[in-house]
Amino acid sequence: MSEEKVVLEKFMTSKDVVDFYIQLENMGIGIWVDGGWSVDALLGKQLRPHKDLDIAIQWKDVSSLREVLTVQGYKQVREYSQWNFVLADDKGHEIDVHAFIYDDKGNIVKGIMYPAESLTGTGTINGHTVRCILPKYQVKFLAPWIHKWPEKYLEAVSALCEKFDIEYPEEYTHFKK
Repeated sequence: MSEEKVVLEKFMTSKDVVDFYIQLENMGIGIWVDGGWSVDALLGKQLRPHKDLDIAIQWKDVSSLREVLTVQGYKQVREYSQWNFVLADDKGHEIDVHAFIYDDKGNIVKGIMYPAESLTGTGTINGHTVRCILPKYQVKFLAPWIHKWPEKYLEAVSALCEKFDIEYPEEYTHFKK
């Protein structure tokens, strides 16, 4: 009889996210919360469980981020490019890193090409203010994924559009028909 390994999916909690954010902030490493946690921060409430935390970070801070996470037991588990990779620990926590380079005028010139204005949002997670994606950009970034994962993105896009008076994206209205 062979022993089967049971893998329990561990979700990132709001406490995990805030603790991580504060730790990096205290070290002088600035991040912007992206993805599902950005939606939650903008809404001020958690809509669904998240298995990872997506972050935007300046390339100049990536080495320090890797050092911090390595000490905490994180290892790289996926790499989509040098600018986008995923680190995970043995508890199932994942950090999905999106790195970029600013020029001297504050424009993003290399890496994940966020519109610079998109990195001006703020929200709250567990009462802690975090930098995150501006609502109109969060909707724009999520819209193309609605067809692939409606269970993840329909409610998020709808809630953001309603709260921030954003026009529903074409992908949303086509999917709802």
